[in-house]
Amino acid sequence: MQTHPTENGPATQRPATGRPVSMCDVAAAAGVSQQTVSRVANGAPNVSEKTRKQVLDAMQRLGFRPNYAGRSLRGGKYNAVGLCVYDVTQIGNLTMLDGILAAAREQECAVTMIEMEDSDAFTLAGASRRLAALPVDGMIISMSRMAPDFEQFCPQPGMNTVIVTMYAHPRCTTIDSDHYGCSTLVMNHLFDHGHKEIRFVSGPSFSIDSAFREAGWRDALTARGLQPAEPMAGDWTANSGYRIGLKLAEDKEMTAVYAANDQMAMGVIAALRSRGRRVPQDVSVVGIDDSMDAMVPNIELTTVRFDLRKRGRLVYGHAIADAPATPVALRIPGTLVERSTVAAAVR
Repeated sequence: MQTHPTENGPATQRPATGRPVSMCDVAAAAGVSQQTVSRVANGAPNVSEKTRKQVLDAMQRLGFRPNYAGRSLRGGKYNAVGLCVYDVTQIGNLTMLDGILAAAREQECAVTMIEMEDSDAFTLAGASRRLAALPVDGMIISMSRMAPDFEQFCPQPGMNTVIVTMYAHPRCTTIDSDHYGCSTLVMNHLFDHGHKEIRFVSGPSFSIDSAFREAGWRDALTARGLQPAEPMAGDWTANSGYRIGLKLAEDKEMTAVYAANDQMAMGVIAALRSRGRRVPQDVSVVGIDDSMDAMVPNIELTTVRFDLRKRGRLVYGHAIADAPATPVALRIPGTLVERSTVAAAVR
């Protein structure tokens, strides 16, 4: 041990070897038993305030950190949930994360996050193994693209695992916004305005969300005996929507465009107007996600809003529940936000 004078108190003994400070070191510095230090570290009530202050002061001087792994063995919980996402910068992931963090904060719990890169060979088993190696009580895996082991995946024994996806899973709870139902909202709104020639701008081919939105668009048209035109694929960005919009401007039969997200919808609108096609007088445009409201002043885009913070709170609650429950598939409906980019069809 080495002796170090302190500013406001007696000399403090610190380990000379560089090893972590132990409860034994704190006990010696505070002049109490190791059992008393353990009680203070675990918040036990059977310690006098004077003794508790002695121990806490010693912990602070020594830089002692409680062993949370040991605490978990005693109490059965880390008070933390693990989260795996692909790209945390995506608006949907950021807003869902905000909901998860808010729910965790209210319960004085922590969130431990890992991020999978696009280049990673993503599997649910791999994500689960990485999260299970961390001090967490449950896990949330955001599956924005289909994992090859989805059907075969078995969650870690005794640990709640929630997958954020539209697909139901036989052994895990799955929670997501209703990416199929949002298309029903959009298409009914366009049908009510007399539109039949409705084009779809999809997201990337790997996107589960886009696939379900496209399926809803197709089914709505075929249910009315209408033939869907081949969708044009973007990459979620406004620039990709703009490039597609330039091509769509040449489609004289089209009366409406349904874009799989708001950024692409805004790009489509800009391109149509640059080619002399008026929105909404000539062509109506609808997006999904209502993500542009805080970025674009006086936003005019009709869209569907998802409560992503609610989704975050919901996935957190299921992941941190006291005992693994029977798997359920929960889908959170969106809300149609009517603005000024939809008008009656011109033909």
